Amino acid sequence: MNWILLGLVAFVLLIILPAAIKIVYQYEAGVVFRLGRLDKTRGPGIRLIIPFLDRMRKIDTRTVTMDVPSQEAITRDNVTLKVNAVVYFRVMHPEAAVVEVYDYRLATYQIAQTTLRSVLGQSELDELLAQREKLNQTLQRIIDEQTEPWGIKVSVVEIKDVELPSTMQRAMAAQAEAERERRAKIIHAEGELQASVKLAEAGKIIGAEPTTLQLRYLQTLTEIATEKTNTLVFPLPLDLLSAFMGNRRVGGGGGQST
Repeated sequence: MNWILLGLVAFVLLIILPAAIKIVYQYEAGVVFRLGRLDKTRGPGIRLIIPFLDRMRKIDTRTVTMDVPSQEAITRDNVTLKVNAVVYFRVMHPEAAVVEVYDYRLATYQIAQTTLRSVLGQSELDELLAQREKLNQTLQRIIDEQTEPWGIKVSVVEIKDVELPSTMQRAMAAQAEAERERRAKIIHAEGELQASVKLAEAGKIIGAEPTTLQLRYLQTLTEIATEKTNTLVFPLPLDLLSAFMGNRRVGGGGGQST
């Protein structure tokens, strides 16, 4: 009888102990329900519950990385594009994540998809390309407000890639090329203006000091002499030509008088 009793006790312990002893890992929280009602949340470690009366559901409290696939949307300026994003969130209140929503991961995923399309529909293409950080903050705030009753904290939302139609890419490339040409023409015109101002100042200085013209003339001869070429360009002062032309006119006039 004693052996039979010990066998029954051992059999009962083998059934009850696995149901009574629960191991909660460091990154988990154990939400305990007693007879269907929320009891309390157990921290990490070895935890004892009442078999057949208590039921524990373990919730992962680590940060979850959720990839939101490409969503097709139409911007406020009627541009059709595809955008994908990534959402980082974690469970801050395990009780709410179990009681308030059936599947908090699926619910957060659906909210992220809907919010991404909605925010893109209210933004223009230039804002999406140039002010992406602002849109990321807007997405994070909206998703976090909607998931807060479920005990979820959305920390970061990042737009990863923006896929534009090929026609829009060509139009943007043509616009960028035209903008670069416009800037090049403006820079060239400003350079011409600055050069003309400097030339005018140099002309005033040379006109006021005749010696400066002679020094410039000699400097030009020195620069020509250093070039290795068979052609020699010799600058001839206009004053010298004027002297020759004046003597020619005088000689031609005397012949007629004779």
